[in-house]
Amino acid sequence: MKRQNKSDSLSVLIPVYNEEKTVCTVLKKLISLNHVDEIIVVDDCSEDSSIQMIKTIQSKKIKFYEHKKNQGKTAAIKTALSHATGKIIIIQDADLEYDPDEIKDVIEPIISGYADVVYGSRFLVKKTSRVLFYYHYLANKFLTTLSNLLTNLNMTDIETCYKAFRSPIIKHMPLSSRGFGMEVEITAMISRLPIRIFEVPISYYGRTYSEGKKIGMKDGFMAIWYILYYNILSVRSGESRRYFQKVLDEL
Repeated sequence: MKRQNKSDSLSVLIPVYNEEKTVCTVLKKLISLNHVDEIIVVDDCSEDSSIQMIKTIQSKKIKFYEHKKNQGKTAAIKTALSHATGKIIIIQDADLEYDPDEIKDVIEPIISGYADVVYGSRFLVKKTSRVLFYYHYLANKFLTTLSNLLTNLNMTDIETCYKAFRSPIIKHMPLSSRGFGMEVEITAMISRLPIRIFEVPISYYGRTYSEGKKIGMKDGFMAIWYILYYNILSVRSGESRRYFQKVLDEL
C-alpha cells in the first residue's frame, strides 16, 4: 500500500476485555505492519491475565491504558480516542476474528482520497469467512436493514468491528452508548454528515461462545433500541449539532 506522508498516519484502537489467549498475537501482527504508526490499547478491567500479557509486548508504537472498573467497549474506545494522534483511525478487536493484515485494504480508499469513512464488511466476502451461527447472521442483517431504513444508507454490515475514519469524524463524536451500542451510534451519526462512506470486503474468522465470543441476545435487543434512539430521538440534540459543526469546520 502506498503511503503518502504524515497526513496518512494511522492509529489503531484496541479495546480489551479477557483476551489473554489472543491479544499478544494481535499486537505482534500490528507492530509488524509498516502502515501502523500508533497502537492504543485500553484494557477494560480484564479478569484474566490480559494486562500481564499486554505488558510483555515492548514497542514504541504501543500506548497502554487501563480501566479500573469494567465500563464496556464504547468507554474503552472513548479512552483510546482521547489519546489517538493519527490522521486516520481504525478500530481493531483483540480476539483475532479480524485479520490485521487486511487493515491496509480497509484504509486504502481513505489513503487514495476517495473516502472519509470505510467499513469492512463481512458480507462482501473477500476470501475467507468461518461458517458459524445462522441466527447471528439473521440478527446482523436485520439490524443493518433497520438502520438503513432510518439512515438511508445502503450498508451491508453496520456491526462490523473494522471501521476506519479520517480523524475529525470520530475524534469529536460524543459517544454515549454502552456496551456494543457504539456500532449503531457511529453509523447514525456519520449518516447525517456530508461525507463519503465506503465499504470494502474483509475476511471474518468468527468464534463460538466456548472460544470466547461475548455478544449475546441482550446486545441484539439493545441494538434495536439504539438504532431507534440515535436515528430518531437524539437527532436534534445540542451535543449532536455541535459535533456536526466541529467536523464540518475541520474537514
